[in-house]
Amino acid sequence: MKGFKKILFVFFGVMVAFFLFLLWYQNRYSMDVAVPYAINEANFENKLLIATQGSDFKDEVTSRIVSHFKSDSIYIQVIDVEELHGINPKDFDALVIIHTWENWKPPVSVKSFINRTKIDKDKIVVLTTSGEGSYKMDDVDAIVGESILDEAPVVTVKIIERLNSLLSTKDN
Repeated sequence: MKGFKKILFVFFGVMVAFFLFLLWYQNRYSMDVAVPYAINEANFENKLLIATQGSDFKDEVTSRIVSHFKSDSIYIQVIDVEELHGINPKDFDALVIIHTWENWKPPVSVKSFINRTKIDKDKIVVLTTSGEGSYKMDDVDAIVGESILDEAPVVTVKIIERLNSLLSTKDN
């Protein structure tokens, strides 16, 4: 009986340590909520949505994209990825989704949005960041990488190249 109690004590100790590790991991690596905002007039013919998460890297990439397009006649709306459930991709000419691979999977809001908008996948640009820099959803042509702030300009150029082709092909 004494041996059973010892095994049970060790088991619960390991479970508590694992739970504490998960709390630390979630706190350390979870994303902040992105502050929503809009640039330019909503009645502009060209519309761009950027759904992102809050982090230094993602904020920098978003800021660079917005800076690139803000002087054009393009309405730009920035939201947090958790707000994707209310977005109809038909309301936009191009969509950018910037998210982190969390707990070995994409955020639920991103995955469900991608799954429900497969018909519009050609106008969605996805940037997926992860610790390793190579994770992405199956069947999604995503730009992948690590959240390294010095790499923000290079990543932004890749996104802008894809957006240029999407926004320039719109019938005027």
